[in-house]
Amino acid sequence: MSSYDLIVIGAGPGGYVCAIRAAQLGQKVAVVEGRGTLGGTCLNVGCIPSKALLHASHMYHEAGHNFEKMGLMGELPEIDWNVMQGYKAETVETNTKGIEFLFKKNKIDWIKGWGVIEAPGKVKVGDTVYDTKNIVIATGSEPSPLKGVEVDNDGGTIVDSTGALVLAKIPETMVVIGAGVIGLELGSVYARLGTKVTVIEYLDAITPGMDAEIQKQLQRTLAKQGLDFVLGAAVQSASVKDGKATVTYKLRKDDSEHQIQADVVLLATGRRPFLNGLGLEGAGVALTDRGQVAIDDHWRTNVPGIYAIGDAVAGPMLAHKAEDEGMAAAEVIAGKAGHVNYNVIPGVIYTIPEVASVGLTEAAAKESGRKVKVGKFPFMGNARAKAMFQGDGFVKMIADAETDRVLGCHIIGPNAGEMIHEVCVAMEFGASAEDIAMTCHAHPTTSEAVREAALALGGGAIHV
Repeated sequence: MSSYDLIVIGAGPGGYVCAIRAAQLGQKVAVVEGRGTLGGTCLNVGCIPSKALLHASHMYHEAGHNFEKMGLMGELPEIDWNVMQGYKAETVETNTKGIEFLFKKNKIDWIKGWGVIEAPGKVKVGDTVYDTKNIVIATGSEPSPLKGVEVDNDGGTIVDSTGALVLAKIPETMVVIGAGVIGLELGSVYARLGTKVTVIEYLDAITPGMDAEIQKQLQRTLAKQGLDFVLGAAVQSASVKDGKATVTYKLRKDDSEHQIQADVVLLATGRRPFLNGLGLEGAGVALTDRGQVAIDDHWRTNVPGIYAIGDAVAGPMLAHKAEDEGMAAAEVIAGKAGHVNYNVIPGVIYTIPEVASVGLTEAAAKESGRKVKVGKFPFMGNARAKAMFQGDGFVKMIADAETDRVLGCHIIGPNAGEMIHEVCVAMEFGASAEDIAMTCHAHPTTSEAVREAALALGGGAIHV
């Protein structure tokens, strides 16, 4: 029976990064993973396959809407859904095989199977119990259920995000329940490929928690792309008959009941920690009221030697947040000072236009009692964005009016997911808006819009 310094349960972004960092710090490490491939939900049925479909569908959209404007003439390409699915699968395989290579490189053992924590320092997989000095719970999350909506991914009519990635064919109509990141990304994939998509959201705005101006701009832009929105609606049920789904919902404003039919219903109402069968109760590991693993500021549970990270604990369910926690937990276990700055964790929605944000929204900054100033710059004033037919959108930067320190930034436009990191670095170092405004940015780039928003916080933007 092998003995380890650390066993990580779960090989998603949090788990595999934690394992690699621990191995780099001289620990003997194993990872328990029951899925047939490494990488967890993100690489297998989440971030990576969805981005492959988003990229492919965007190329198709460009061919149908913008190619002729650039002198690229010819008929619209035909969609071969099977080939597109093959491209997605190849993308996933390349990434998961890459994690296998990293495990071998760092001498990390992959224990194949589902782990159960029998007691502190003991993890059972199958019939074998492994001894370890420390355990990290990195089991990720699963789609949240909704009363009255029974998901059947095999049936392909009412599906969750996993099922939506492997539909047998492109549906003519789709209802998406939930206007969060997952629903909008996958909804936009199918809308670009010709599906009539209707998004039903309980709240009165899409992308809950995001800056209000970003919410409105994104909804307007997606509506132009063909997505219909029903906001302030509570879904009561979804049923299937003769291969068609019927969704029943009530409008909250007047309690009126409505129905809509679709070929496919995508349930995208969020995710919850995946902790089933892990043996936490028997091991004495405490949970929060929301069903997450309870931890302290160093990712330690109430049981000595057991840690938890990623979607299993509180905070945004983001792969990069899990990665940061994985590295930090590994460093704490190795006797170092692990750290995660939760105030500087970016979020990105990979629609077109992309949406990216970091730090406080304007509303949250004002609610904190600070004196706040806001600088905005539209992409219509950015030469590169207009050349790409992506002049809609803007950069919105928020700073403390007294210190000029950057408190947050919200971008809707081309390359938003890449540009946000400039602001992340600035915030990590406590930069002022003037620091960004006085930094030379290459021309022509979309990143110039970030500088212009920073200039707007001072003497004024140039290209407006």
